Amino acid sequence: MFESVESLLAEHADLERRLADPAIHADQASARKVGRRYAELGRVVAAHTAWRDLVEDAAAARELAAEDPGFAEEADRLAGEEEAAAERLRLLLLPRDPHEDKNVLLEIKAGEGGAESALFAGDLVRMYLRYAERHGWKTETLDVAESDLGGVKNLTLAVKGRNGAEPGETPYARLKFEGGVHRVQRVPVTESQGRIHTSAAGVLVLPEAEDVDVEIEDKDLRVDVFRSSGPGGQSVNTTDSAVRITHVPTGIVVSCQNEKSQLQNKEQALRILRSRLLAVAQEAADQEAAAARRSQVRTVDRSERVRTYNFPQNRITDHRVGYTAYNLDHVLDGELDGVIAALLEADQRERLGALESQAG
Repeated sequence: MFESVESLLAEHADLERRLADPAIHADQASARKVGRRYAELGRVVAAHTAWRDLVEDAAAARELAAEDPGFAEEADRLAGEEEAAAERLRLLLLPRDPHEDKNVLLEIKAGEGGAESALFAGDLVRMYLRYAERHGWKTETLDVAESDLGGVKNLTLAVKGRNGAEPGETPYARLKFEGGVHRVQRVPVTESQGRIHTSAAGVLVLPEAEDVDVEIEDKDLRVDVFRSSGPGGQSVNTTDSAVRITHVPTGIVVSCQNEKSQLQNKEQALRILRSRLLAVAQEAADQEAAAARRSQVRTVDRSERVRTYNFPQNRITDHRVGYTAYNLDHVLDGELDGVIAALLEADQRERLGALESQAG
């Protein structure tokens, strides 16, 4: 695997030269793309330098230990550090998700369970909002349909990362495995007998597309306007401000009514449509992406769960990796790093194993 390092080091040096040329900054989109790739490869360069230095130090320590046993402990310590550095470099050389550096759109939808499902969907929305806040990310509600009792029927949330974020610390990198059916077990507020009910809500994670990622032609769009419904102020049910956009070639339909302005709702709908089209294009081009997409929510059915939130036991369980913790109250307050780390580590192990099988 380390044979690919030399080409990456050469690419990093070439990108450094390109970024030093003022001409590249005339095209901001191109400059951002080059800058992101440069930052990504910078981690590989740093890890390779650290590993190479440790290889040399460990070899020198072994030579000294052969002449003076007093250096044996130092040689063993450096050998361990060399092995750990090699592992870090190996993980950085794994094939990257092409959307790793992107922001995300989260679509959260109530499923089976009636009013309780909508309340749980609202809990998930608050959980992701608090998680974003803990990471210094910005959030924006693009569209929402609320339910009675303060729940959420469906909501689309944009999550934007911090400028200059390290690779692997972007919203998509951290949230890409949140897609799927989330199941809750608790006594609903509507339950008079104190019985525990099970209901579900679905989460869909889309990398947010940029204008350069997806080209949408006006002739491929059918735009309909209609009157908004639900909370929203005086304009509700009095003006045709809500917008429904149909992408004719794919049949994808997006509706937005969160804003009072028809133009704003159209812009939000196009933003969501662009990200959905990006996901569709990636599926067609990459079977691995298609498999990952299929692992997300298809139907919001209680049986197709990826994660269970058990309130009586204060337990959270992710069924994909066997992760269980008894800190549900903290998780719902946005402390998701534990379960997310378990998912990312399992993904790394799987990809590393696949590469080693191909090599061997």
